[in-house]
Amino acid sequence: MRRADRLFQIVQFLRGGRLVTARMLAEKLEVSERTIYRDIADLQSTGVPIEGEAGVGYVLRAGFDLPPLMFNRDEIVALTAGARLIRAWGGAAMAKAAEEALIKIDAVLPEARKAGASEVEIHAMALEMTPAVRTRIDELERAVDARLRLDLTYRDAEDRDTRRVVRPLGLWFWGKVWTLIAWCELRDDFRMFRLDRIVGIANTGTAYRPEKGRTLADFYRLLEMQGHAHGL
Repeated sequence: MRRADRLFQIVQFLRGGRLVTARMLAEKLEVSERTIYRDIADLQSTGVPIEGEAGVGYVLRAGFDLPPLMFNRDEIVALTAGARLIRAWGGAAMAKAAEEALIKIDAVLPEARKAGASEVEIHAMALEMTPAVRTRIDELERAVDARLRLDLTYRDAEDRDTRRVVRPLGLWFWGKVWTLIAWCELRDDFRMFRLDRIVGIANTGTAYRPEKGRTLADFYRLLEMQGHAHGL
């Protein structure tokens, strides 16, 4: 994550008038507490009304708002195209949020830029998306966010059903197919499950804590190592 993005996220986490500790921010943003202390100090020095201190916690004074965002043409194209893709291929909640994001993007653009957004000729059709698939995407996204173990019934390529208890880590979209990246407790390894082959999902009612070697970052590192090994 770029530092500018991290600073923006810190401001968002501090909204709502609740006390947030540096440790909580560090865990959410996957950085050290020392980094959070530096970021908070830098935000305060630029006039962001953050109150509190190290070891106690921080809160954002009510009434603060970020200045209007300004996008160049390429950024407008990227944001508009991305939102349209999610609207077409995302879960039901994602699609609704994408539609609202497009409205907000248009609202913050100056008049000279609004025409640019409406003239972006990048569109997406999702004829194979069904309400059931969209609901499943949302269900899995919530489980990833809450770190909830799931009991999956999965149908493999041989049309055989298996049961797996997994730790959902993330969702990948491959153009027409969504997959769930997870730590499979049966195989004691990372696995990817196609959403269109998941027959059933049951919440086990138990959460999991991130463990070294079993996180999404570890999965990415493994892919990178495999790519280097194959000369990619």
